[in-house]
Amino acid sequence: MRDDQVLRGVDLVRSFGDGETRSFALREVSIELGRGELALLMGPSGSGKSTLLAVISGLLEPDSGRVFSQPGDVEVDIWKMTTRQREQFRLRHCGFIFQGYNLFPALNARQQLEIVLKWGDGASSRDPRERADEMLGLLGLAKKARLLPSQLSGGEKQRVAIGRALIKNPQLVFADEPTSALDWAHGEQVIELLRIAAHERGATILVVSHDQRIVPFVDTVFHLEDGRMTDSEPVHAPRDAAVHR
Repeated sequence: MRDDQVLRGVDLVRSFGDGETRSFALREVSIELGRGELALLMGPSGSGKSTLLAVISGLLEPDSGRVFSQPGDVEVDIWKMTTRQREQFRLRHCGFIFQGYNLFPALNARQQLEIVLKWGDGASSRDPRERADEMLGLLGLAKKARLLPSQLSGGEKQRVAIGRALIKNPQLVFADEPTSALDWAHGEQVIELLRIAAHERGATILVVSHDQRIVPFVDTVFHLEDGRMTDSEPVHAPRDAAVHR
């Protein structure tokens, strides 16, 4: 086990269906991630990438195997927790970026970020607005703060969702295809924010993506195929270099 290990999945198995219809999404998959690591999980469609992301983040229970996390001083076994304990763990330590955005339809862009800070952070009413506006500015959405999701493009909704995931400076970030709805100019902005969260703030980040353009900017690439981890390789992305060149 690595010295800087923060997240560890051991012999994870996850299947769907029963009997003759049973299929395996994960087949004894193991993975380790360190503090401040920006990792990329790649593989063909249907290889089990999103399933692995859900299992190690505490959203989907595995058939067997264990998930350990140590965002603080004490390591915890995520799937030995109660449902309430897992919910609190995710609220306190995790940020999620989903393919489907998962935005609240009745809240504008600013409120999508503010509610995260007010709900879990205990901040003053003024502080969440300032922090939300700062994040929207970093994402190029300063002029969209008062727009509802129905008034935003797919790429804009994706950037709001990314801002919501990062605004609390979580220790663990799980991102499922974060650049899929973005042109590369905005994709670069997102990868730069993830790089800063990992390399400057110490977050542990796992990105699931088909986007090969991300590869030069991550620390490690994991390859999953047919539910099995086939390879992992360090990329050695320069930690002091910005994405824009």
